[in-house]
Amino acid sequence: MKLKQEERKFLEMAIRTAEENMADGGGPFGAVIVRNGKVVACSGNRVVPGHDPTAHAEVMAIRMAAAAAGTHDLSDCVIYASCEPCPMCLGAIYWAGIGRVVYASDRHRAAAAGFNDKHIYEELSLDNSDRTIAMVRSLAGEGDRIFRLWEDLPDKVSY
Repeated sequence: MKLKQEERKFLEMAIRTAEENMADGGGPFGAVIVRNGKVVACSGNRVVPGHDPTAHAEVMAIRMAAAAAGTHDLSDCVIYASCEPCPMCLGAIYWAGIGRVVYASDRHRAAAAGFNDKHIYEELSLDNSDRTIAMVRSLAGEGDRIFRLWEDLPDKVSY
């Protein structure tokens, strides 16, 4: 897809961030979050240097953008990523309310480079009882009670 010049600039920034991140010990992923034409967050993948399996570029950028904005709602933002977001990052993008993702490489190229998340996509489509990770539900009543308490909170902030 042909991008406007400004969008191309942001996507190129995400790609440069990925390249710079590799030179700093991180993975080959970069993400940039933009609000009203201005960069509000930029990050590379910090899984290995940070010993944090959730420190993907998109998640890191979302954390930075939300902290800078003082809100969890990033619905007025666009995220530019050097690669198609993985299932975890896509979930974070949905939870943040970001309505547009622009990316360069795709999940198939990432898989060829050793970042294969095909099994995660497949697992997410299965019932809990069919997943390779044991999903054990217990104390359902107590767990459900917490949601009843939440539903009764008069000043809750929904997300």
